[in-house]
Amino acid sequence: MAKRTLRTLLGATLLAMATLVQADEPRTVAITQIVEHPALDAVYQGIKDELAERGFKEGENLQVMHESAQGNSAIAAQIARKFVGENPDVIVAIATPSAQTVAAAARNTPVIFSAVTDPLGAKLVTNLEAPGANISGVSDMLPLDKHLDMLLRIVPDAKRIGTVYNPGEANAVSLVNLLEERLAARGLELVKGAATKTSEVLGAARSLVGKADAIYLTTDNTVISAAEAVISVGERAGIPVFAADTATVERGAVAALGFDYYDHGRQTGVMVARVLNGEKPGDMAVETMEKLDLFVNPAAAERMGITLSDELIAEAEKVIDSAQ
Repeated sequence: MAKRTLRTLLGATLLAMATLVQADEPRTVAITQIVEHPALDAVYQGIKDELAERGFKEGENLQVMHESAQGNSAIAAQIARKFVGENPDVIVAIATPSAQTVAAAARNTPVIFSAVTDPLGAKLVTNLEAPGANISGVSDMLPLDKHLDMLLRIVPDAKRIGTVYNPGEANAVSLVNLLEERLAARGLELVKGAATKTSEVLGAARSLVGKADAIYLTTDNTVISAAEAVISVGERAGIPVFAADTATVERGAVAALGFDYYDHGRQTGVMVARVLNGEKPGDMAVETMEKLDLFVNPAAAERMGITLSDELIAEAEKVIDSAQ
């Protein structure tokens, strides 16, 4: 009996030591990002900061591989295949195009997506509450009705709302379809300008001049990467430009009611840490962001021919001073 007890204690001690060693083993997180712009860059930073706060520190017990596809879907697919071959503990895909390429390439590797507007429409998951496969993440689905309420509060006489979008990006198409439905329900018209790459954004924005009373930019990665082109058209033509993400207000849009993409990254980082601690993405419900902040840029509004009310400015979480 004593020998059996000793063997049991020895076995338990060895198991505990093995578990401790496993916990100290370096983990690898591979992060693929469709393009670099302030919102998605903030997501990336938020993920790393959250992991560090939870004990996964780069250069100590965490290796981070990070690559941007520079807006090119073919490159995104190459990055996805490369990362799968590296066999990381988890792949993080920032934005819909990157998430789709990773989902197609990674059958067994855990995947957490971030900044994906419509996970169902992008065919990343079939159930938001119980994804059931190797993928889950955080969605940045936009509160379109609240955005339109804000826009019409500032430009109440607007009847035709323009937008620039990439018809080849699933995220963008989903949003434009939803936007068109929401506007139609209010008796308003959506005027669309298509841009399949960033070099086409300026021309697409110019096509809205004389047709749109205001311009609203969604979180379309192609367009947001070249948001300054749309803003410059708005300033020259006197068309107020509104955005779905607050970072674009700092670049010259009039206003946005959105969430902080850094916080979005932090929330994503929590899910990544859960995977590193042994949970399966398929058992984790897809999450969304709830807190919305109003950012306004009074100087940009003046350049586009409108004046923001003192009441609206007082309500803003952040007032951007971008006088030029």
